[in-house]
Amino acid sequence: MTQLHELDAASTAAAIASGEVSAIEVTQAHLDRITAVDGDVRAFLHVDTEGALAAANAVDEQRSAGAALGPLAGVPLAMKDVVVTKGLPTTSGSKILEGWVPPYDATVTRRVLDAGIVMLGKTNMDEFAMGSSTENSAYHPTHNPWDLSRVPGGSSGGSAAAVAAFEAPLSIGTDTGGSIRQPAAVTGIVGHKPTYGAVSRYGLIAFSSSLDQAGPFGRTVLDAALLHEVIAGPDPLDSTSIPQPGPDVVAAARQGARGDLAGVRVGVVRELTGAGGGYQQGVLDCFRAAVDTLAGLGAEIVEVSCPNFDYALAAYYLIAPSECSSNLARFDGVRYGLRVGDDGSHSLEEVMSLTREQGFGAEVKRRIMIGTYALSSGYYDAYYGQAQKVRTLIARDFAAAFTAVDVLVSPTSPFVAFGIGERVADPMAMYVNDLCTLPASLAGTPAISVPCGLSDETGPALPVGLQIMAPAMADDRCYRVGAAFEAAYTAANGFILKQISQLGAVR
Repeated sequence: MTQLHELDAASTAAAIASGEVSAIEVTQAHLDRITAVDGDVRAFLHVDTEGALAAANAVDEQRSAGAALGPLAGVPLAMKDVVVTKGLPTTSGSKILEGWVPPYDATVTRRVLDAGIVMLGKTNMDEFAMGSSTENSAYHPTHNPWDLSRVPGGSSGGSAAAVAAFEAPLSIGTDTGGSIRQPAAVTGIVGHKPTYGAVSRYGLIAFSSSLDQAGPFGRTVLDAALLHEVIAGPDPLDSTSIPQPGPDVVAAARQGARGDLAGVRVGVVRELTGAGGGYQQGVLDCFRAAVDTLAGLGAEIVEVSCPNFDYALAAYYLIAPSECSSNLARFDGVRYGLRVGDDGSHSLEEVMSLTREQGFGAEVKRRIMIGTYALSSGYYDAYYGQAQKVRTLIARDFAAAFTAVDVLVSPTSPFVAFGIGERVADPMAMYVNDLCTLPASLAGTPAISVPCGLSDETGPALPVGLQIMAPAMADDRCYRVGAAFEAAYTAANGFILKQISQLGAVR
């Protein structure tokens, strides 16, 4: 018999709405699951037991009173610790914000709570969202539920691991260069980066303001679409918010689940399919099988070239550090957060320097230094200015490709999950994890990662992700194609996360 914590979000919501189970029972089942396995997974930084049970009780009272419930009312959710939550610690994975309790909610938080979703707590992450493995957290690394010796991806590794380990059916992550899609791929779940501006950034602790975007994780494409629908939409508090509502992603997911992609043109991006080497063969084998599956559903497969995608990695690692060096200047030990050396023997400048020295981790310091250098006098045009020109060329490649096809596909990551500690000493080896996800981030276009198989090339069988990219404000295409593939793959191979009970370390 399926246990409550194993149900997907849509099924959980239906059971609560029908009175089959109470929201309190569902919430307690997930809190018990966290108690049982999170000592090994370490997905959470803070579990809000009291607040979660109170929120669940409110949903049960509304149902008892005959009130109409939202489509996800009573469903538990894990929130990435970069999203501000009133009354709960919000650290962004950094010592410099240890103990900070915000006096307000991010728009994403407020929309989640208003929908009756039960927030279980805050999840671990790479410090200030800088990383691809969740090893840069100031508190502890998170472990991949498939193999506890491996990373869950990053920077949203805590949110991804919580869903994969059945600690929560839903979670929120943020994606700057791939930090939703890459963790989704290596933990065997669904993760979507919405169109830039489609989900409010108000209340997200900023890393790179022109790139940061919150989005949903779920165990199915429909679950991710249901959460996307809750958090998306215009927000007057965010000057970069798109002023019109987005497409109906839930309807698109339901349509896709019927398995018909006749008339859909799918572009395989030549530059993101391992032609230059560096991709694991097991990843490429799963990707090619996924493309064959799409063709079997009626899609027309077209090879597409986007030559400027080859420069995305270099452009991103100039633009993002430049913006982070500006955004993180606010953490100075004066207004809030950590303060070091404030004993009367140091000047204000020395207090700021000591605070930042002790409060920031090595990766954050590295990116601040790179960004400050790129923005400095005499180097701005040569580095940051050139990177922004490349960003424009990448956007043009997307625009040209979408005149010929409806969506683009690639592997989500060139690699399956790697070992904890394996790449910490080699920043470049870490950065190439984002090779496939960076172009959509730089262009601001939507992209989803859907599980597309298992590779045993590096040892135990580990998940591989299929990335589906669409034009700006065409997120529905990602969900339609993703749901169609998911339905076909599940029918042929079974639900991929069920493999965790046989293969994974977390049972």
